Amino acid sequence: MKDKSADPLIDVSQLKVGMFIHLDLGWMSHPFPLSSFKLSSEEQLLILRRLGLKQVRWSPGRSDLPLEAAPMPATATAASAAAAAAAAAQSDPEKDQHRLALAQQREALLLCERQYAEATSALRDLMDLVPREPVNARDRSAALSRALLDKMLVEGDINIRLLNEGAGDRASAHALNVAIISMLLGRAFGLGNEELADLGQGALLHDVGKLELTPRFRHRDESFTGAEVQAYQQHVAKGVALAQKMGVGAAPLLVIAQHHEHADGSGFPQHLNADRMSILARIVALVNRFDGLCNPLIAAKAMTPHEALSLMFAQGRSRFDATMLNAFIRMMGVYPPGSAVQLTDDRYALVVAVNSSRPLKPKVMVHDARVPRDEALLLNLEELPDLGIRRSLKPQQLPRASMDYLSPRGRIAYFFEPANASQSRELAA
Repeated sequence: MKDKSADPLIDVSQLKVGMFIHLDLGWMSHPFPLSSFKLSSEEQLLILRRLGLKQVRWSPGRSDLPLEAAPMPATATAASAAAAAAAAAQSDPEKDQHRLALAQQREALLLCERQYAEATSALRDLMDLVPREPVNARDRSAALSRALLDKMLVEGDINIRLLNEGAGDRASAHALNVAIISMLLGRAFGLGNEELADLGQGALLHDVGKLELTPRFRHRDESFTGAEVQAYQQHVAKGVALAQKMGVGAAPLLVIAQHHEHADGSGFPQHLNADRMSILARIVALVNRFDGLCNPLIAAKAMTPHEALSLMFAQGRSRFDATMLNAFIRMMGVYPPGSAVQLTDDRYALVVAVNSSRPLKPKVMVHDARVPRDEALLLNLEELPDLGIRRSLKPQQLPRASMDYLSPRGRIAYFFEPANASQSRELAA
């Protein structure tokens, strides 16, 4: 994969629509959904100028500019141009296409992981501030929610993307997973920007009360006595008290207060039914349950995302808003990212991304012994009408070779990207 830091710098004043640029900024420092993208409008140029940047990096080879319009970097020489022409003449178009697709695929995943890591770091920092600087923590939680929202405000569909193992500590990963998936579900429901920002803030802080519990009571265990269950359940009341001290607004406060309530009144602490829960709390309660099934404290009890959705649909329809649960399943796909599957041609695969508009046709990484794992391209089943998914599997049901190749995640972490952020092409049959 080409190192983008080797791309030439160009003054912001020289940028033109059609240039592919790289912003060497943290993702919370700019409003664009990606840090590397092709300029498509004068409005984007105006935003870049307002950011106060003097120069950015750009990739001539990935830009769409007439030859005469492309500015030449200061280091360009006739010799280097001749060398580039000679290399192009000797290139293998099929191999070049594979390398480009692989580079774009890796870049998209690395970008998601960098964004997730930065968001996780910001979340840990604001949680550390809650006891001693509650108002500052509130402001930072609102800013993090807004930053996530800015990345979601793109035209078209968004892919939900599976990240690599070990993304952040468990508490931060849980809060961020719940916030991201809740906001995407709220987006699918057509909530307005202010509602989505409140939803994100409430989801990020939904377990803030656990800061005041001893570690033993922060995660419910089946062996708990009645008194221990009550100690665990106190995190809701403690969270509300902390959020009030922080000055959190009414909408995110209700999320914190109601994220363990159920539509049928069987939840806690107030046994509210769906009619008495806020819509934002109903979303977070649903997503919180899903992430808890996929990422329990004891890894051996973890369900695959497909199993978790199946259980929630079969046993939990009365516990959740039925319309919301159906929308959640449509959004996550019948086979959510992280699901191990067998395809209709008998090959084994790992679902790595899902486009909610085609829930039965996700992107998968397929075990193909002829292709080294680090060179495997993703198959977009949406583009392959004759190939589909036959069944979902537990990771331990995979053949050993497929298990080693696909490396199913022990812990599920999600982020998101515009549906066209990465290319995926069919592997050789």
